[in-house]
Amino acid sequence: MRPKKVVLIAGEASGDLHGAHLVRAIKKMAPQISFSGIGGSKMLEAGVDIYYDITELAVVGFVETFKHLKEFKRVFNLFLNKITKERPDLVILIDYPGFNLRIAKEIKKLNVPIIYYISPQIWAWGKKRIKTIAKLIDKMIVVFDFEEKLYRDYGMNVSFVGHPLIDIVKPGLQDNAANSFFRLKKDKITIGLLPGSRENEVKTHLPIMLKAAQLINQHLPNTQFLVSVAPSLKKELFDTPLKQIKLPVLCTTGNNYDLINVSKLVLVASGTATLETAILTTPMLIIYKISFISSLLIRWLITLPYIGLANIVAGKKIIPEFIQYNAKPELISKTAVELLQNKEKLERMKTELEKVRQSLGSPGASRRAATIILSYLR
Repeated sequence: MRPKKVVLIAGEASGDLHGAHLVRAIKKMAPQISFSGIGGSKMLEAGVDIYYDITELAVVGFVETFKHLKEFKRVFNLFLNKITKERPDLVILIDYPGFNLRIAKEIKKLNVPIIYYISPQIWAWGKKRIKTIAKLIDKMIVVFDFEEKLYRDYGMNVSFVGHPLIDIVKPGLQDNAANSFFRLKKDKITIGLLPGSRENEVKTHLPIMLKAAQLINQHLPNTQFLVSVAPSLKKELFDTPLKQIKLPVLCTTGNNYDLINVSKLVLVASGTATLETAILTTPMLIIYKISFISSLLIRWLITLPYIGLANIVAGKKIIPEFIQYNAKPELISKTAVELLQNKEKLERMKTELEKVRQSLGSPGASRRAATIILSYLR
């Protein structure tokens, strides 16, 4: 009997991370299973034979995606040829709905079971997609508790396993060690800046965040700033914006959880980082800006009054959001200063973030997801 073959598709850094943890969890229970597919360096390290690293094409917005359509089509065809030839026993889709739901239609024709791990954000884009998903997907594994009821109401086979970030988001340094590592001054308030993990995000968000930091420092001179540089990005991308401000800023790569944990406040680009910050219960301000045309389309499609994952999970706006035209340094800095000067507000936000963290379930999400997946490979 030949070893079972599993194919995974993860198109973004967060999906690559969760895919890697999932593969390791499955291998602990069934080391004979072979893995291949589309993903990034973390899945490769976990033992997945990567056809293509699509995470390098990670973009946000309709206009930005349109620029890469030819490359996406090439990857689509490459994957389809591979899967048609190899005929795996199971396909696991991880988030990335624009690509994954299209490829799912083709996989369905091959009569290969499909599991979706980490649901597309249909609660943000409208529920019409659920009917399409229900026709294509054999099993939905969700990481937010409110998603389970949503899919079940549409008759889908769905399980909530908790969020894998609960196991992953852990600072490696104690406060004193972190201060020393980042070369921080103990008598100053540390503010973290997380502009995003994609090049286009950093180009847009970093200048806004740095200008806001400069204004914060004018009001509160006892502040110091740490900028997160995603490992996938070139340091040169940060050089020009940093030279344009008169403010000493420290940059760090690959230490996000320690950066967040040591900060009293974080300015963070909307995305997975907002959930990571919530898990560490660090107060934050959410910032996001994309192209004008993309923003018009999103405004037309999106159904929620907020976009930050921490707010979505909370079911209310517990974190201030500065989106599109509100992503102005003056507005951001004003709110940041008010928050830093109000201990009660800071503590209230931390209390709400702790509730968010608790709602994400107990440790062991990847293990629970692996157990469900193995039941489809017997």
